[in-house]
Amino acid sequence: MITNALAIIAIVMTTILFVPMVCHKIRIPSIVGFILVGIAVGPYGFNLLGESTAIQALGKIGMLYIMLQAGIEVDVNDFRQQRTRAIIFGFYSFILPFGLGIATSLLMGFNGVTSALLGAMYGSHTLMTYPIVNRYGVQKNAAVNIAVGGTMLTITLSLLVLAILRNQMEDMSEPYAGWILAGKIVLTLAIIVLLFPWLAQRYFKRRSDATSGFLIVMTMMVVSALLADWAGLESILGAFICGVSLNRLVPNLSPIMQRINFVGSNLFVPLFLLGVGMMINVSLLWSGWTTIVLAIVMVGTKLLGKWLASWLAQKSFGLQVLQGQLLFGLTHATAAGTLAIVTIGYETGIFSPEILNAAVLMILVLCSSASFVTEYAAKQLALQEEARLEADKTDDSWLLMTIEENRPSELQELSELSELHDPNYADESDWTEAIQLINGQSKATIVYHPNQPINTISRLLVAVPRYAEKEYDFISCFGLVRRLSSQLGAKVIFYTNAETQTALQAFCRRKGKYLRASYREMEDWEDVLMIAKQMRPDDMIVMINARPSTPSYNPLFDQVPNMLQRFFSDHSYIVVYPEQQTGNAVPDILTGDNPQASGTWKILSAIKRAVLSFQQR
Repeated sequence: MITNALAIIAIVMTTILFVPMVCHKIRIPSIVGFILVGIAVGPYGFNLLGESTAIQALGKIGMLYIMLQAGIEVDVNDFRQQRTRAIIFGFYSFILPFGLGIATSLLMGFNGVTSALLGAMYGSHTLMTYPIVNRYGVQKNAAVNIAVGGTMLTITLSLLVLAILRNQMEDMSEPYAGWILAGKIVLTLAIIVLLFPWLAQRYFKRRSDATSGFLIVMTMMVVSALLADWAGLESILGAFICGVSLNRLVPNLSPIMQRINFVGSNLFVPLFLLGVGMMINVSLLWSGWTTIVLAIVMVGTKLLGKWLASWLAQKSFGLQVLQGQLLFGLTHATAAGTLAIVTIGYETGIFSPEILNAAVLMILVLCSSASFVTEYAAKQLALQEEARLEADKTDDSWLLMTIEENRPSELQELSELSELHDPNYADESDWTEAIQLINGQSKATIVYHPNQPINTISRLLVAVPRYAEKEYDFISCFGLVRRLSSQLGAKVIFYTNAETQTALQAFCRRKGKYLRASYREMEDWEDVLMIAKQMRPDDMIVMINARPSTPSYNPLFDQVPNMLQRFFSDHSYIVVYPEQQTGNAVPDILTGDNPQASGTWKILSAIKRAVLSFQQR
């Protein structure tokens, strides 16, 4: 066994470097490759690393990281749309394997406690294959949101069964022991769900650099796991709840999330998988039939239970076959929850050594099969969605600018969160020069005033003028708002008139581009100032503006700079100018009709043209 620390680090880093390359060449998932290498270098293989405590500790962080990432990357808007399905699927995914597990365990002669704990083990699952979904870019698919939402319930129920059985084995005869346990759980949830987001938001406002943001998120993840363990829950549940609570503050395309993904995917998760492989004792396969028979029964029970849950969800929710396969691939892999249940069951004497080793073999088989199923389904869905879903014209040419501020990093972050491709950047000394630049070209333009870190924004208040939906490029402006809401987890409130509200509701209900929003009545642009009275500290106003001679242009738009400086200077704001079509009449993108300007608009426009003509003379 190698004991030199540098040699151990060299072996680990070489493994992390070359395993993905080799797996790509031979077309097997990297998850399987890391587990197999773990078997080879572990104490039951060539014993190169032995039982390295360092790898076990870092692997523990990798297990927590997987659950944190799953919680952070839940699309809040999509999850709200799918929450009923997610809850129903969570019950399917726990009850069916749990019931089958109890039945098969009793048939094999295990007692009631052992059977119940084995059932809880079958009911749980770990989102081991979530990185595959993330790699193919289908993490916002309905099946993924259902699976992730269902995971919340299955993990909670499985670990609840574990906590109940473990507490029964321990001395709970002390007075008020049950109340003390309940108090610990309530206190833990209050800290993770209420205190941590509040602290993180204020921390991000004072220090917006991505490195410190990464450190605070990882610190909260570890502390959440520690609190959950102290409260009698499990550490992985604490990490998952932490991810969900910080979801809004860590957008998926933010620099903080990029650092989390980089460090986790390239260090923590591989170490966790190596640790799983190092636990597998291959020699038990030749020591007798007990372990092998147990492993076969475990694999069969788990696969059948999770497949039935996915099939039932597919039929109940009207999903595609590929979506059902993706549900199955995501939810039959097992590692973190199973390891927690099996380890505790073994330590308390509920499980025998044969059950422990059979469970670890089950982990290898299920992680391998889940990787192949998820890889296939995610790839096919990615190709399908690429061909089916309409683009939000994110390939348009955009101009991003600030006024009296040189803020390239903030503009770059806004561009990444809005998923804009190769925009141009500018900063002007005042609004007069900015308006001249905006009116002198036709491309879609954003004027951004960052008053606070954008990831701390909780609501987008969007002022939409009359006839905005008749603009040639209004779909791009709507797409900008939708993507920002999705990345920030921010609520959207549209302020507009009744006719434009109808058009916005149609846009919000588009398949694959769903946006959950609320609406406030704003008949005239003069009423935009009422938004200032309703703004909260963490709100950002988004004004959809327009250039002269366009369908939604209003002469009062000329007062927008003064309005922003007087009433909204203490808030972040965005002013969006849609791309202007040149040379042709502007059609209504919903009805095909040309917009009809109001009489007031015509009179004010005529007066303005006369005044400008007089000034030029």
